[in-house]
This record gives sequence, C-alpha cells and structure tokens, in this order.
Amino acid sequence: MANFTETQLTQLKAALHKRYLDLQQEVRNELAHNQDISNSKLENYLNQIPDDIDTALVDRQINEMRELEISMKYLSELEFGDCIDCGNEIGFERLLAQPSAQRCIQCQSKYERDFPKESTPSL
Repeated sequence: MANFTETQLTQLKAALHKRYLDLQQEVRNELAHNQDISNSKLENYLNQIPDDIDTALVDRQINEMRELEISMKYLSELEFGDCIDCGNEIGFERLLAQPSAQRCIQCQSKYERDFPKESTPSL
C-alpha cells in the first residue's frame, strides 16, 4: 500500500464515500426522473424504464460506483493507492481528485492511448 498518513487515509476514505453517495443519487435521479420513488417501488420502476433515460450515463455512473467499491475494499485490505499496472504509488492528490483512480497518471495516459474510447459505434 502507498504510504499515506492516517489523516490522508481518512480524507481518502471520506472522498471515496462521498463520491459513491453522489453517484448513487445521480443514478437514482436519472432513473426516477427526480420523482420520489421509494426503494421498494424502484425495482418495479426499473422494469419499466422510460425510453428517454440516458443509459450510457447511468452505465458510466454504475461502472464508477463499482470502481469505488473496489477502491474501498483495497483501502480496508491496506492495498489502496498502488497502480494496478506498474505497482507505483498513484499519489494522494490524484486519489483525492479522482477517488476511483486505479492507475498512476503515466499508466492511465498509456491506457487511454492504447484503448481509446470510441465516440461513435461502428459496424
């Protein structure tokens, strides 16, 4: 695990938790169209999702939530803060700004060059 102080670990844990809750609320708002739908009614609502929901946005949000869950698990297992590609420390400032970061800046740049996201579908 990267060498973080107890204060830094507390800040990172709070940032992870806050981002997770923010994403959870964003997904709920998108799916419920800002309607007040309780958890018990949400499952029924999800079975009848309207066509105007931005499914790509919801997919990105859910994927980031999964990354945050992995980061929280790594934090609890003291494996948090190391790049999944090179093993070097990701860096406190980067993790504070992007709590779900799993790569250092250099490896993330290489990953984005090697695996660019397609902006338009192709056949």
